[in-house]
Amino acid sequence: MEIDGRDLKILALLQDDCRIPNAELAQRVGMSASACWRRVRALEEAGVIEKYSAQISPAGIGFDFHAIVHVHLTRHDPDRLGEFIRAVENCPDVQECYATTGQADYHLKVMCRDLEAYNHFLEKFLFRLPAVASAQTNLVLRTIKNDPSLAR
Repeated sequence: MEIDGRDLKILALLQDDCRIPNAELAQRVGMSASACWRRVRALEEAGVIEKYSAQISPAGIGFDFHAIVHVHLTRHDPDRLGEFIRAVENCPDVQECYATTGQADYHLKVMCRDLEAYNHFLEKFLFRLPAVASAQTNLVLRTIKNDPSLAR
């Protein structure tokens, strides 16, 4: 699917407020409501719009502990690697996971209620995975920028 200027405007508006009524979205983009609705559906079907969600304040629901964890694997055995990936995908404490180049094999964004919950995450989850050799934790002291917007 080729993305044009109107698509980018639709995406930017939806990223800003995914609950915007279709009639208002259409008016702001300069399209008819039915044409706008068809365009949004096409963006959804093409996988450009993956899902709609609410952005929640972690502190607002008691998640005051935020860390970036650099994970080193013992080796890249396909079975152990698959087990690691499945476990991380299913762990609610892990918000994001990236396979990267550099010293660490994976980088995890982990959010917990407090230090005790994070210690539980390490001892009962991460260090029990056979593929994990070690992990280094960097505590997030404050967030400078958190903007998931792509369409600008």
